[in-house]
Amino acid sequence: MQQTLIDFYRAIEATSLQMLAAAKAEDWDAVVRLEGACAVLIEQLRFQSRTEDLQPQERAEKARIMQRILHNDAQIRYLAEPWLAHFQKKFDNLQQLLH
Repeated sequence: MQQTLIDFYRAIEATSLQMLAAAKAEDWDAVVRLEGACAVLIEQLRFQSRTEDLQPQERAEKARIMQRILHNDAQIRYLAEPWLAHFQKKFDNLQQLLH
């Protein structure tokens, strides 16, 4: 069965929720892997949107989905900040060793 446009939005939301769970577990490899899955889904959504329009009730659902995705993304970024700061410090130290 072919996926509809709204199915791709739902799949992206589900993947963003998995990313949030991985970030809460500090499983950054999983976050990166799921981010790649999201990128594939977004590309598939873009392709599907060339030939399909959302119905009015689907547009309302899309708006709710997008709000949840943005909320999940904000939480992931908040959780990632300490990890990114730690990574940046290690990277800075490595650059000092190279120069």
